[in-house]
Order: sequence, then structure tokens, then C-alpha cells
Amino acid sequence: MIDTPEQQRTEPVEQQTLSNDTLNAKQYAALVHSRRSVRKYDADSTFDHQAVTRALELATLSPNSSNMQLWTFHRVVTAEKRDQLAKLCMGQNAAKTARELIVITTTPYKWKQRAKTNAAQIRQAFEGREDATSKRALKYYEKLIPFLYRNDRFGLLGVIRKVIVTYLGRNKPMVREVSKADLRVCLHKSTSLAAMTFMTAIRAEGYDTCPMEGFDSKRVKQLLNLNAKDEITMIIGCGPRAEDGIYGERHRVDNSEVIVSH
Repeated sequence: MIDTPEQQRTEPVEQQTLSNDTLNAKQYAALVHSRRSVRKYDADSTFDHQAVTRALELATLSPNSSNMQLWTFHRVVTAEKRDQLAKLCMGQNAAKTARELIVITTTPYKWKQRAKTNAAQIRQAFEGREDATSKRALKYYEKLIPFLYRNDRFGLLGVIRKVIVTYLGRNKPMVREVSKADLRVCLHKSTSLAAMTFMTAIRAEGYDTCPMEGFDSKRVKQLLNLNAKDEITMIIGCGPRAEDGIYGERHRVDNSEVIVSH
């Protein structure tokens, strides 16, 4: 049981010597079990902001749809701006007492740039040995991605895509989630994967986190001068856990209700 901030400190994973796969699995299981959504942080304990840097660097390695990496991690570090942001998080303790607040956004409007970058990477990787695989990958980023990601204000292009895939899917398997709303879900999925990587990495550094959805997104975007097209996935508070930072025992429904075999 983790009792105090000092006892919570764990050696960063990158510095540990892991002897075998079993040990790796045990250490990871212990890490996951020790992670809790902490609602209150200790203001008197030391806090290494470089731990956040390292955790965010790991977060950027997270799996994401088509390797488009349509996310941004905004670090709110200064006390003044943290206080302002905490008010916009409805005054939650997890925001008011956090030593840093991370605002994680999706950036759908950057899709052209990222698709171009991915295509260039493929050309470089297959230079001098172009084959069917490289041609399919280039077609994916230069033809299919624009087809899926290009949207108008009213989502009419998404409706057209829905009609097309419904027709094409009459006699063969077909991806059905191609509307503008579907794309938003897809991007927030990817960003959420990065958020989980960040929270796990911070836990490995000996600190804790709390993901928050209760905030005034319009005012948060104004405070941080975000792009109007940015979409906030969540705000994460982090810091050293206070002794009363967890409000109760962990509760989960029985696994039989949520783990289903077919």
C-alpha cells in the first residue's frame, strides 16, 4: 500500500534493470495497480518538472490512427496560470492543488501536414527499392487519408462518404465509420491513448495524476490562446500525492461483466 509521497517514489522505468519477461509483467502490473486518480496533491513535497518532460516524450510514442499524431500537449506550469485554469476546471481539488496541469488537445486541421510528412517518410524508407507495399502506403496517405479527413462545415462530405461505403460494403467488409463525427471520435481515441501513456509514465516517476473532463472548454482555449479548431480531450493534473489525495477504495465492476469471450 502506498502511504506517503516519499514512499511513492519509484525509480524511473528507463533506469531499471529488468531480468526477464515475467519480471517485466510483474512490474507493469504493480505500476497499473498503484495508479489511482488522485484528487489532492501535496504542496510541500518536491516535484521534478523534468519528470513531466520525460513522461510527455513517452506519450508521443503512443499508438495512434494512421500515425497522424494529431495531438498537442499544453503544459500549464506557472502558479498564476494554474490558478486561472483551476477555476475553469470548476474549482476541482485535482486542478487547484496540481503542480502542473496538462491540457491535451486533438488537432484535426493539421491532417494535410501530417499526411505529407508520413508520405515523405515512406519515400525515404523505400528509396531505391519501391515495391507494391510502398505504393500502397503512398496511396494510403496521398489518396485515402484526404478522402477520409477532408470535411466541410456542415459534414456533407461525411454524408457522401457514408453513402459510398454503404454501397461498397454490400458484398464485402468495409469500414463504416467515415463521417465527420466518426473522425472526431477516432482522433479523441488516439489522444486518449497518449494520455494513458502519460499517466502511466508519470506513475513510474513516482508521481500521480487525475484526468478531468469537467472544464469550460471555451474559456480554457481563450486562456491558453489555442487554435479555434483545437478540441480539448482532457485536462490532467499531476503532482506528488497527498496523504488524503484518494477519496476511497478502488471499485470496479466484476470482470465477468466487462470481459467477454466469443
